[in-house]
Parts: sequence; structure tokens; C-alpha cells
Amino acid sequence: MATQNGKADVEDVAAKQRKIQQEIDALDKSGKSSSGEQGAVQAGARAQPAPPLPKQHLAKPGNESDLNPRPNFLAPDYKGSGKLEGMSAIVTGGDSGIGRAVAVLFAREGADVAIVYLNEHGDAEETRQHIEREGRRCLCIPGDVKNADFCRDAVERTVREFGKLDVLVNNAAFQLHAESLEDITEEHFDETMRTNIYGYFHMAKAALPHLKNGSSIINTGSETGLFGSPKLLDYSTTKGAIHAFTMSLATNLVSRGIRVNAVAPGPVWTPLNPADSDEEKVSKFGSGTDMKRPAQPEEVSPAYVFLAAPVCSGFITGVILPVMGGVTGSA
Repeated sequence: MATQNGKADVEDVAAKQRKIQQEIDALDKSGKSSSGEQGAVQAGARAQPAPPLPKQHLAKPGNESDLNPRPNFLAPDYKGSGKLEGMSAIVTGGDSGIGRAVAVLFAREGADVAIVYLNEHGDAEETRQHIEREGRRCLCIPGDVKNADFCRDAVERTVREFGKLDVLVNNAAFQLHAESLEDITEEHFDETMRTNIYGYFHMAKAALPHLKNGSSIINTGSETGLFGSPKLLDYSTTKGAIHAFTMSLATNLVSRGIRVNAVAPGPVWTPLNPADSDEEKVSKFGSGTDMKRPAQPEEVSPAYVFLAAPVCSGFITGVILPVMGGVTGSA
């Protein structure tokens, strides 16, 4: 029975809380918690590599053929259904990583694909072979997206080859860490800004005269553009700008029926990071995500299909779609 001041009630509540605390303390000590934090989470169609990954460091710009393990990009469980049938697409940075995985799925969904890349000719040739195995045409265009003339030429070559342009995927990027702001030279800063922002601007501007109602532009953003990154100051800045560019351009083009969206991946196993980080950090890459591992490119590429296909996302524009292996940023 409660006393006049309710002291018996509150003592019972306190005792109950201590009992619950003791139960959780016992689980913590036994290591039998069912939280799922014992290892990497595998929630997809097949198990993917998880840290610790082999220690390695690639020379810029990074070749996918040198990565160990090789990234999974073919998405063998993904069945095409004609979502992009008869369309034509350009994917910058399409030789490897996310770009390669996107190009392959676009082809599986019925699109001809031009891949724009810097100078990774071996990777580009491998991507071309996979696109052609999907029964679609592929055009490989090497060059520097920082150059506006090159971007215009890449678009014109694609239109001449395929007869039209329906989808632009801006994905090419430069990333190089620095311990502090003082360590970033103007040359370093300029290379990041001009590749990651000017490249997107030049490609979008060149593509726009050829896009029509139902066309789309998809930009690759990043979790660093949402949460920042202490050692990727310039890269994070560009990704934040890409998110703002996406939303602004979406509003600007909506009356023309051209949709503009972005995908913001978390850590993905591509040449970009092993060509930036030291060997020790590479071995732990992606362990800071909620799923305790990096994504494979094939786990990110379906998001681009979704945003490119009018049948899937005809009422979606100006979104930043996070594909991060959780809900918070990771180191």
C-alpha cells in the first residue's frame, strides 16, 4: 500500500528499474546480447566482403583491376525488366566502381551506355564488354571532365552514336585526404573543386539541349556532403555543393519535365578510397557504418536505376537518396 506521499510506489519503481539494469548488465558481461553487433550485417541477396580487408594502397587514379578483393558489380540476382528500354545514357566515371555497376544495370534494363573516364583504359574495356554482354551498345570516351570542350564533345559523340540522350549520371570524382586545412594546397583544392563540381556543371550544361520531358540527371553525392568529414575537407565541400546543385537544378528544370536527383552513398568498395587512404585504414574501411562493412557497387547501383526510370520515379525530383548502410555518417 502506498503511503500518503507515495513513497512506497516510487521505491517499487526504483527497484524495478534496478532489476532491469541488472538483467542488461548480466547480458553485457556474458556477451550474449542479440543486438547483432558481433560482426558485419548481411541483409542483401548475397554475402559481401567485410573488414578486415586486405591492406593495400593504389596509385591515382586507381584501377579496379588492382583491387583485392575485386568489387562486386554484376548484381547477379538483379533481373532486368525493361525499365530503361530504348534509352541512351552517359555515366561519367563509368569505367569502375559505382559508375561501372550503374552502367551494367542500365544496360540490363535496356539502355545504351556511354562511359566517360580519365585514362583507365583497361577498366573501361572490361566495363564495355559487360555492357555488350547485356545486349546493349557501349561507347568509351576518355577525357577530363574539368574541360568544358571535352564535355560538349562527349555529349555530341554519344548523341551521334545512339541518336539521343535520356539520362546523365554525373559520377566522376577526385578525392585525396589531408590532415588539416593547412595541408591542402591550392593545386589540391582546385583539382577537387574543378573535377567534382565543374565537371558536373559542364556535363549537365552540355547534356541539357538534348534532354526532354521524361529525361533525368542523377548526381553522385556522398554522406560526407551530409555529415562532413574531418580529413576530407575539400571533398566534403564539393559533395555538399553537389547536393545543393541537385536541388536547385531540379527546381529550375521541373517545368521542362526533366528530373534531377542525387544518390548519397556511404563507404563503397571502389578504387577511390584505396587510392586515397593508407593501408591500415583501408583494411578497416566501412567498419564505422551501422552494418559494419562497406557497400559493394552492386548494392548501390539499383538506386540509380530507380531514379533514372520514369516508371519508378516519375514524381520524384530534387531528392538526395542516402545509401549509407545505416542512418548516421561513418569515418
